Amino acid sequence: MHFSFPVFSSPAPRRAALGLAAAAIVALSGCASVKPQGPSTSNAATAVTAQTSRAYHGRFAVQYVDQNGQQRNAYGNFDWQERGDTVTLQLRNPLGQTMAIVTSSPSAATLELPNRQPLTADNVSTLMQNALGFALPVEGLRYWLQPSVAPTSKATTEKDPQQETRLKEIQQDGWTIDYIAYADAPAAGVKRVNLARTEPPLDIKLVLDQ
Repeated sequence: MHFSFPVFSSPAPRRAALGLAAAAIVALSGCASVKPQGPSTSNAATAVTAQTSRAYHGRFAVQYVDQNGQQRNAYGNFDWQERGDTVTLQLRNPLGQTMAIVTSSPSAATLELPNRQPLTADNVSTLMQNALGFALPVEGLRYWLQPSVAPTSKATTEKDPQQETRLKEIQQDGWTIDYIAYADAPAAGVKRVNLARTEPPLDIKLVLDQ
């Protein structure tokens, strides 16, 4: 499917790397500090439990700095499948070819690359950093895409001044998550979200197809 999607411009050569991310949070009054209490942060916050089953499909664009200090860009499509405590993330290039499949669970993480043996590690961040040169906040995204605050750490949120029931921004675990657009009725949920981190530098743009 052809689509028009903003991609980072850079003097460095493009490389079809792997990337993804997403975001969302809980609508709280003004700009407030939130304690890591999961569902109590807002009516929109939903605890991730063994019964959880969610799926997202969309497009991504990622800008990161590789181990040589060179700026890199990657973009394509993604499928996110969440069942209980396990997340499976498939990244594909714009032609639909699989770039990587990442599976994350509390006990281990696996990364599959085309025509290569699967790689494993104790957690998804270590695995992605070692294999791809950057790590996506998979555990945070499980909540941010709902959108809600992850219950594992404190967060600062800002509601949308045009619609106070929606979140405009969240800052948590070193990430700034900006909710650019929400789906039009009768659909619900986040439509476009940007995530940014300064150390190591990583910028992610996501479009979720409802």
